Amino acid sequence: MKQFEQLTEVEIITRILNGDKPLYEIIVRRFNPYLYKIGRSYNYNHEDTQDLMQDTYIDAFKNLPHFEHRSNFKTWIIRIMLNNCYRKKLKSSYKNERSNGTINENITPMFSHSTNNAQKEIHSRELGHIIETSLSKLPEDYRMVFSLREINGLSVSETSSLLDISEANVKVRLSRAKSILRTEIEKSYTTEELFEFNLCYCNPFTERVMSKINKL
Repeated sequence: MKQFEQLTEVEIITRILNGDKPLYEIIVRRFNPYLYKIGRSYNYNHEDTQDLMQDTYIDAFKNLPHFEHRSNFKTWIIRIMLNNCYRKKLKSSYKNERSNGTINENITPMFSHSTNNAQKEIHSRELGHIIETSLSKLPEDYRMVFSLREINGLSVSETSSLLDISEANVKVRLSRAKSILRTEIEKSYTTEELFEFNLCYCNPFTERVMSKINKL
């Protein structure tokens, strides 16, 4: 499998559609961190988030023939995850928080996404809990923009498309979220460390998803 890890998503998808189903494992491993952060940003717990991730991977696999490359694969699969999170919220009658008040527009990224080497061997669980708890208290409109832009590193345009709001709204909501969280998060954490889907979860989860995929 390692010899295929450098392939692009388009190359992997082409091979999968030509019958190389086991390569879907690369897709699962590659996007586990992004989908996990989406689920947790929706305030779902670890177990519910994994269930939503599994549903998303199965939905994505079934719809691979319809992926038309008009957006990149990362945006496409995140959209599926967002839809699944939203449907679950509706089923459980989760009350959507709404924002109000004056917000200063500021689109400067809070953190740099120039490197993916953000993981550390040792995490301060106590501080991590404080930060995650603070994020969970943000109004959902702000929380999801913050998650897509700052935690998952998507552009303003991609975030606008995924949430079906204007780019101006993305900038305003991000500014408000950042003004609430900046001081606390910048104490000692980078956004990439929030809601980490650690390797101890990744391996068994990937095996579970591939078991489902192989039965399709």
